[in-house]
Amino acid sequence: MNTSDKKRQIPMAPMPAAGVPGNLLSSVAPPTELPNFITASSVAAVTPVDVKTNVAITVSQPVPPTVLNSHAATDLLPEKQETFSPAIPPNKGEPMLPIRSPEDSQATQSPESLPESTPDLDKIGDIMPGSGLITWMKGAVSTGGILQRVAEKAKNSVDSMITTLDPQMKEYLRSGGDLYVVVASDKEMKVSPIREAFQTVFGKATVVGHPAQSDVTAEQPVGYAAAYAAAKQRIAHIRSTYAEVTNNVPVVAAESFLQETVSDRWYEVCLVVVSQPSLGIELHVQSQGTAVPAAAVAALSAATAPDYPHRQTGYALTVGSVMAASLQVSHTQWQEASTGVSRREILSLAARSLAGSYKNLLAVSAAET
Repeated sequence: MNTSDKKRQIPMAPMPAAGVPGNLLSSVAPPTELPNFITASSVAAVTPVDVKTNVAITVSQPVPPTVLNSHAATDLLPEKQETFSPAIPPNKGEPMLPIRSPEDSQATQSPESLPESTPDLDKIGDIMPGSGLITWMKGAVSTGGILQRVAEKAKNSVDSMITTLDPQMKEYLRSGGDLYVVVASDKEMKVSPIREAFQTVFGKATVVGHPAQSDVTAEQPVGYAAAYAAAKQRIAHIRSTYAEVTNNVPVVAAESFLQETVSDRWYEVCLVVVSQPSLGIELHVQSQGTAVPAAAVAALSAATAPDYPHRQTGYALTVGSVMAASLQVSHTQWQEASTGVSRREILSLAARSLAGSYKNLLAVSAAET
């Protein structure tokens, strides 16, 4: 052995004899190793030396773990439990994938399969017959269902608001349609209630008035026959004067007359006649009567000259002129001043009854043809 080898040799401390107390750490047993399911390589033994006691201490240092046994880890890991996470998933808001197969999607999205233009709403029923909301709405409106009633109610509400703000708009809103009616008078007191009556019954109607005079009866007709003769002459005058008023155009005439129901019980009644020769229609309606005092009739008789040409059919003055002078009102307002019901209201109710009967006759005539 060389001298240099002797210098590098580390002297070993002598082991203590049995029963001789040594270092405290030398008498404590190493801890029991915990079970480890990781397959590790061999542990390298290191023998450090205690400086004080020169006792060698064996310490086991594990090598970093290697590959985990897949079967043992799978069996021993706890089952995964579903937990609630308030976080928004990353795919939130992204479009979902189509249910169709890729081939169908490509065929659907091909430019050749796409329509050239978007179809109109009226043609949707042809593309999808018998289905969809459009078909149901068309059926509900055409059959007079709830949609038609709602639409009519809304339209009537709007029209009512407009006519309340401007009463003259009523004639404009309801004018038109297929019905054209001519009134044998140019006085607004007669034309206006007749127009309102026909527009109420038919919805839309064009009603115009033309002047027409009667010279076959007295100024104030007495009796139904005289009033009918005056109305017929007014209608004939309209048809002979205005070329556009053909036999297919209905003409309405209103004539007031005095009627003695019983002795000295006089009433003013309005006769309303509508005539349409092309359909053979001629309807008569009488309005409600307005009581006239016997003294007023006596005044009319006294004011009519014995040689009056039409004394056989009535009087030379109208009952309105006598009653207006007595009541100190206009000759068109004496009915309202006497009974509380205006002449316009009386004529409007009679004309509405006439328009309703005329509409029923048109329906019967259309059914027969």
